[in-house]
Amino acid sequence: MAGPKEQPLPPDVIAREDAVEILRVFVLDGGLSMAFQRAFEEPDMWGLLLVDLARHAARAYARESEYTEEEALDRILEMFQAEIERPTDLGTTTPRGQKGH
Repeated sequence: MAGPKEQPLPPDVIAREDAVEILRVFVLDGGLSMAFQRAFEEPDMWGLLLVDLARHAARAYARESEYTEEEALDRILEMFQAEIERPTDLGTTTPRGQKGH
């Protein structure tokens, strides 16, 4: 049975028993489906994670499209702000151990 198209492990985490996966996100039916664990003592670390992710995404667009890194990052930040101010879907969060987890 075929499963989802998963990303490979980053080279620096292979064979590291102390590495902990904290986030999985899939595109499904035009939306997002994700699993995560809190992982950090303070919520501000998620801000750092989101910024790092945005920068990596902007670099990928700069390599693989007509966007510059700056243009891509600007677009990402504009959508982030718009979604914070006017959410298109608040979604739901199901605790681990409940239906589907």
